[in-house]
Amino acid sequence: MTVKSLLPDPSAEEAGEAAGPETGDTYETARTFESLGVSEPLTTALAGQGITTSFPIQALTIADAMAGRDVCGKAKTGSGKTLAFGLPLLQRTAARVAENGGRAEDRPGRPARPLALVLLPTRELAVQVHDVMAPLAATVGLRIASVYGGADIDRQVTKLRKGVEVIIATPGRLIDLGDRGELSVADVEILVLDEADRMADMGFMPQVEWVLRRLERDHQTLLFSATLDGAVDRLVQRYLTDPVFHEVASNTQTVSAMEHRFLQVHQMDKVKVAAAICRGLDKALIFVRTKRGADRLVEQLNKEGIRTAAIHGDLRQANRERALADFSSGKLHVLVATDVAARGLHIEAVDIVIHYDPPEDHKAYLHRSGRTARAGSTGVVATLSLWNQAVETEVIQRRLGLRIPIVEMFSNDPRLAALAAWHPSPGDGVL
Repeated sequence: MTVKSLLPDPSAEEAGEAAGPETGDTYETARTFESLGVSEPLTTALAGQGITTSFPIQALTIADAMAGRDVCGKAKTGSGKTLAFGLPLLQRTAARVAENGGRAEDRPGRPARPLALVLLPTRELAVQVHDVMAPLAATVGLRIASVYGGADIDRQVTKLRKGVEVIIATPGRLIDLGDRGELSVADVEILVLDEADRMADMGFMPQVEWVLRRLERDHQTLLFSATLDGAVDRLVQRYLTDPVFHEVASNTQTVSAMEHRFLQVHQMDKVKVAAAICRGLDKALIFVRTKRGADRLVEQLNKEGIRTAAIHGDLRQANRERALADFSSGKLHVLVATDVAARGLHIEAVDIVIHYDPPEDHKAYLHRSGRTARAGSTGVVATLSLWNQAVETEVIQRRLGLRIPIVEMFSNDPRLAALAAWHPSPGDGVL
């Protein structure tokens, strides 16, 4: 029987109960991991990281996943999905290894045959999920590896040949390794499809189905996505068995958790406006449409005295990882990104997202803007619009249900230094 649960999405510090809309049941918004059935080694490891209570998506899904059910979790990025699927995957896989009498011996020259697979759309997300899961995997004696494009495939092969129970992979690299005879999914018993809607948007559904058709054992599927319609729904209907659906519903619309600022700027002054916004902030994430535009803006901002790095598809993976790590840790205060970084990355405490180039549509606006105002916090989103981009900016506002003035500003405007404190009024608008 299919079940659907709705739960408000408060911050991690909030607690309380919310009524289930269909059954009248109550679901705690913060539960200990012990009460969800997570084993002592894993809860101890989590406690060592200061993690003792669950986020809503974790509270909803972990027990069903521990019981072996197929699970569909609908929740926005940044809601704690990695532990929601990671803890059941690791605990159940460790139990399976113990049932089999311990880890399989290394088999040089034969393909790696993991017991669990996490499939996700981007290399940045693969690195991020691996960093969360690796210390927990070590706690329960599992070997884990991440494989993704843009990194040295021979090094990844070397890691696989040492033996691995858990693989975190992007679709293209997984298939490449399969074609080389270095990796087989035939023994996979737990499959996670993370950011399934993003994989559909990026055209990966044929590769995802390629993997699903090659699973030879009865297996459990845990699917997490911001939306469950279209291609994702077809995937669920075709490949999941009696899944239980859980949805973390926000108490408010996503856009209302953000402070929105729409600024009309002039082409020759645009870089200086961006620099004025970024000065004094701990973390500013700037989105542009093209890889060349990202590199050019980094160079221009550096000339303005703003230490900046870029993240986009043409950079070497090591450079992308270094820029992301420096930004996440606070060593780097400004990161310029193309839309490759708009989904799936969890970066704490982003003060502001700047749409240096207006997004293509309202969905792209939300995807980009979702890097701020996460896990119950607030954040500022600023869109820089040239005079000939005003119409498309207004269209995006209408699609989002916003009515905010587009205000003309120059780089010497003192309001740029504190956009969160300034609230535009209808009389400020240029249109």
